[in-house]
Amino acid sequence: MTSGLFLFAEQQVDAPPEQIFALFGAGSGAGWLFDAHCDRVAAGSVVTLSAPIGGSGVPPVDILGRISRVMPPLRIEIVHELPWRGRLRVLFDPADGGGCRLRLFAELDEVGLAWLMRRRGSPLAESVRPGEHLVGLLTSKSGPGGVFAAATENLAAMAVAEVNADGGIRGRPVHLVVGDDATDPGTGVREAQRLVRAGCRTIIATTTSATFARVSAALPAAGVLLVHSLMNEGGLAAPLRVQFGERPYRQLLAAVGSMMRLAGKRWFLAGNDYCWPRVVHAAARHVLNEKAGAVVGESFAPLGSRDFGPLIDAVLEARPDVVLSSFVGADLVAFERQCHARGVRDQARSLALALDEPTRERIGDRACIGMWGVSGYFEQLDVEENRDLLRRYRRAYGPFATPVSSISESAYEAVHLYASAARRVGTDDSAQVARELRRGSFAFPRGTVSMTAGGGMGQQLYLAEAVAGGFSVLPATEHVSRR
Repeated sequence: MTSGLFLFAEQQVDAPPEQIFALFGAGSGAGWLFDAHCDRVAAGSVVTLSAPIGGSGVPPVDILGRISRVMPPLRIEIVHELPWRGRLRVLFDPADGGGCRLRLFAELDEVGLAWLMRRRGSPLAESVRPGEHLVGLLTSKSGPGGVFAAATENLAAMAVAEVNADGGIRGRPVHLVVGDDATDPGTGVREAQRLVRAGCRTIIATTTSATFARVSAALPAAGVLLVHSLMNEGGLAAPLRVQFGERPYRQLLAAVGSMMRLAGKRWFLAGNDYCWPRVVHAAARHVLNEKAGAVVGESFAPLGSRDFGPLIDAVLEARPDVVLSSFVGADLVAFERQCHARGVRDQARSLALALDEPTRERIGDRACIGMWGVSGYFEQLDVEENRDLLRRYRRAYGPFATPVSSISESAYEAVHLYASAARRVGTDDSAQVARELRRGSFAFPRGTVSMTAGGGMGQQLYLAEAVAGGFSVLPATEHVSRR
């Protein structure tokens, strides 16, 4: 690193290093191990740490990473992409009296330092060169949404690099300015306003619908184009508000028939308590009614929940054939792991509309069995355009980078769609660019996508079964049910 700093945390534990090392990854009850969660202490395993590096009175920072090196029982090294890209070292040193000196070292580069200063209320000015064309990316680098947004910045940056290699936008290089909504609508508004002050007239949002709706209402309509790239419920389209991504009704229409043949007609609806899950459940009732299915229960939990015991009690009592999950990110991970531990999938399959590659990884190979997802992209799509994207992605970010998903790939598409529209209209006028965004068909790694007059996106959807190491994927219209 040319600049930045190292962060350090230390705790003394009254147990030998071998014993402490063996407990790494246990999570709850081992706070002195930074509440680390992982299924295996081995190179390649995903891990979440709650690191006390935010300062006095500031909640710990959740760091999402992957173990890159293990030296039992003395060292674990972790590479991570959120909330910033860096490396962690956890050292288990023998201490006097037979105890363990537990130390954590974190690298913090300029991007990470700027993120931490904003988190602590001291934002830094964006470094912009004259003549650059600024595009904002509002994503979830922290909070529950960090799980599903983990690769988003990588894919958006890849797209920006490709646009710039092709001459930028009318000869001006594109500069990506990134904001973190912390999976919180209020924070999202403040970050979006920061992006606008920096000079962004277009913001691509890969956030929850709750954040997008709040930002859409808070920003002045004149001049600021907002593009919601990932799956959403729609309904907020306006001259300067464009929503791409999968829609719940189409996802369910593509999946419910196969899931009913696979598992049965009794469905329990469970999800986070905000706008997108409520639209998912309304669409599910409509589709299930069309297909003679039955809703045997419904429950919501606040975003950021971690204890789903009472909700799972209700699921077990209702004895559904399928649990439709509209949880997102870390909430989806916690809910599905607890469902697995409580034996829910001994009696029911799970269909989760926001299930993607990073989320499946953190649910784990064992706990994900019996889960299904439906979206327009999965990393396992066996087409040359996707294979080429994945080769370039791994070449740029390495073998331990977060896998690509529909959510992150949608940011890649949105950057290219915006750049193409801005080039075609030959102006920075946001209203003209927005109109152009709603036209045409384009070839992407997920296949051909067609813009609709209302700002939506026509695309092939895929039904995917979670398996150890990834997904088994087929086009939803061709899926063959099996037990």
